[in-house]
Amino acid sequence: QVQLVESGGGLVQAGGSLRLSCAASGSIFSINAMGWYRQAPGKERVLVARITSRGSTVYGDSVKGRFTISRDNAKNTVYLQMNSLKPEDTAVYYCRLENVETVSRYRILEIWGQGTLVTVSL
Repeated sequence: QVQLVESGGGLVQAGGSLRLSCAASGSIFSINAMGWYRQAPGKERVLVARITSRGSTVYGDSVKGRFTISRDNAKNTVYLQMNSLKPEDTAVYYCRLENVETVSRYRILEIWGQGTLVTVSL
């Protein structure tokens, strides 16, 4: 039905930048909210940033002022621009879609991507 493809992770030095992308494909009619979460080794998965269909955003405290979330509704894609990266940003980053409606009016409460690894070195 709906597939997610994440890209953009990798290895970067502290102070550098990366841009993550998450593209949804399939029989999509609408997507309510799109977001990014991350999970560092031995820690819980936490919210990084979230954006609604109307463009309202929320950020985790640790990334405010450094990360920017955006979305392209025509492409069903959400982006995460990450600047001034720190070693503590190292984690697997997951894309999450909320309240996806398909063209057949089937509703999916949430869909998670497979995750993309971001490693920030000193």
